[in-house]
Amino acid sequence: MNPRIGFVLGGVQKGGTTALAHFLGQHPHLRLPAGKEAHVFDAPDFDDTWDAAAVDARYAAHFDAGADGQGCLHGDATPIYCFLPRVVERIARYNPAMRWIVILRQPVDRAVSQYRMERGRGDESWPLWAAALLEPWRLAGHRDDLAHGSPLRHHSYLARGDYARQLDVLYRHFPRGQVLLLHNHELAHAPDAVMARIWDFLGLAPPPQPPAYGRVFEGGYAPLRGWSPTRGLLGLLLRGRMRDAARRHDIHW
Repeated sequence: MNPRIGFVLGGVQKGGTTALAHFLGQHPHLRLPAGKEAHVFDAPDFDDTWDAAAVDARYAAHFDAGADGQGCLHGDATPIYCFLPRVVERIARYNPAMRWIVILRQPVDRAVSQYRMERGRGDESWPLWAAALLEPWRLAGHRDDLAHGSPLRHHSYLARGDYARQLDVLYRHFPRGQVLLLHNHELAHAPDAVMARIWDFLGLAPPPQPPAYGRVFEGGYAPLRGWSPTRGLLGLLLRGRMRDAARRHDIHW
């Protein structure tokens, strides 16, 4: 039996995955978890001895009853997956043919958005500039910590913008033809073209009715516009990572 999950919208957090999952979910032959993010492969109690059947059993609770219609493609939209090397390895063992959709965002903007989300949830007390400077010390000893309250989950504002490292790991386990890279500004400005690429990538015919586009989720935060001391600091701290992404993967901002 083939593994149940055939594709993952595996990153990046605050990159536009909620909007993209909403658009994907409107296809009549595509199924996503009821809550969008199943968090199966990054669960703290994930057992690395599980086979594909055991992983599928874990996924069963995340899909509505009767979601196994004929010809349906099942996926998961958990954006932390591409950030965690151990999770990428687990997914490769589960389904070597897995297709990955990764939507990227300008790293400074992404970091600001994550920070404001964590502040809103009560998981961050430092100002952004301090949180950015303290990040290496906060993540020290937690680089493989998948506990729910781990600093790796909540305070990785800069680390998650290291796209070169994440793609290096992804391409070690999956051929490039199984990875579709998108930029979130493409989805915002040309959604029809982006969705056409996705349907083709997933091997699906376009839906009879195109998805209803629009602003699906916004945090309600005023963005850092233009230059500011905080934005300048983040740009400086992320400069090397952005340079690596441009050099190794032709990703430019």
